[in-house]
Formats: sequence, structure tokens, C-alpha cells
Amino acid sequence: MNQNKVAEVKNLIRNYGPRGFQTKVLKGIDLTVYQNDFIAIMGPSGSGKTTLLNILSTIDRPSQGTVMLGEQDIAGLSNKELSRLRRDKIGFIFQDYNLLDTMTLQDNIALPLSLNGVSGGECVRKAQELASMFGLSEHLKKYPWQLSGGQKQRGAACRALITDPEIIFADEPTGALDSRSGRELLECLKRVNERGQATILMVTHDPFCASWARDVYVLSDGLIRCRISAGAQRREFYDRIIEVQTSMGGDFS
Repeated sequence: MNQNKVAEVKNLIRNYGPRGFQTKVLKGIDLTVYQNDFIAIMGPSGSGKTTLLNILSTIDRPSQGTVMLGEQDIAGLSNKELSRLRRDKIGFIFQDYNLLDTMTLQDNIALPLSLNGVSGGECVRKAQELASMFGLSEHLKKYPWQLSGGQKQRGAACRALITDPEIIFADEPTGALDSRSGRELLECLKRVNERGQATILMVTHDPFCASWARDVYVLSDGLIRCRISAGAQRREFYDRIIEVQTSMGGDFS
């Protein structure tokens, strides 16, 4: 295992609501993400998995505990510093794509580089390189409304990767896709992870989606209850995830 830490939380607690009437969503999470990890976070509705992703990705702040991205403790960063951290070190893949309808797929993919002042030629070169890896080369001049859901989500993944971020956060990336499109996206993400081009932390309710990761952490009632690591066969990994899901009530939606 590569021992370079990309992200780490210690004794992470997140409460919501006024004092005296607080709901404790996260109750003391410890988790370390190493370079080139591919981690899936699963759990029943209300378990805290999306809250954990939001805090790790700097969208939300903890009530207590330590959150590190690389060597930076995000608790002491200003909003401006957090924005810079998101721009330079984090990539996001959302369930609903978030592509701009007025821009071609190539321009959507290249947008983060363009906003960082990278030359037009380099933006195009990098966008085309990623599009080739994700099977999108023939669609670069199309607009989002001309693309399928799977093509749009693979384009969103390219956009997340184009700045070479230290970590990709994926929030239910296959949630709006049919089974074939979801599999195509997961195959692409696994490929870039295996090539050492991406560290991925993904929240999902879907055992099939989770089975493409290297490790699955299962949350329940604000705590990590178990870790499941992949073996040689993805089918066997999927079966073990299903067993754990069933033992916890069977509903991770």
C-alpha cells in the first residue's frame, strides 16, 4: 500500500441543530485515505455517509475532530483558502452531472483548467486525452443535451480529473444511470485508479457500484461498523457486500 496520506479524519463528530436539541450525525469517525485508494462508503439512510463526504470535501465543517487534506488541517482555513484547496486538490463527480448546457463537452471538460489560466492549447490537449480514455472522443463537439446520461457522467468524470487533483469525491455517481451506463463509468474510474491517476472516495447505496472499489466502509448510526476489502474476484466481493447489507437490514438507499 502507498503510505502517502491524502485525507484523514480523527474522532470526527458532526452535530446539527441548536444546543440542547442537537442531532448527532457522526459520532467519532476515524478514517485515512491513502494515495491511489479507491474507497466506497455505504450505509443505511441517515447513517452519515453523505455528511462524511461533505466534510472531507470541505463542503461542510465538523463540530469536533480533526480533518486533514494532505498536510493541511482544514479547520483553520478561511473560505478563500478552502476555495483554493477545492480548486487545486479536489475533483467532484455529482449524481446530476452539473455540465453547462451552453458549452460543448470539450469546453465543459476543459473548464477547470481554463479558469486556472492554462493556455487554450493545453486545455484542449488534456481534454482530448481524457475524453479518449473515457470513450468520448467522437462526442467532444456536442452539447450536453445531445449526450446520453452515461456520456454526460463520463464527461463529468473527465472534468473532475483534468486538474490532476489529489482526490476525487464521487457522490452517488451511478445514481441517475442505467446499468450499462453505470458499468461503463465504473470501468473507466477503475482503470484510471489502477493506472495511478486517481484516488477516489465514493458514496453509494448500490452494492454493485461499491464492488468496483478496493475497500468498502459501512456506516451505521454515525459510526464505521466494518471494512470490507476486495479479493481476487469482484463477484465474491459483491457477495460479501450483499451479506453485510442484509445483516444490517438490507436497505442502503
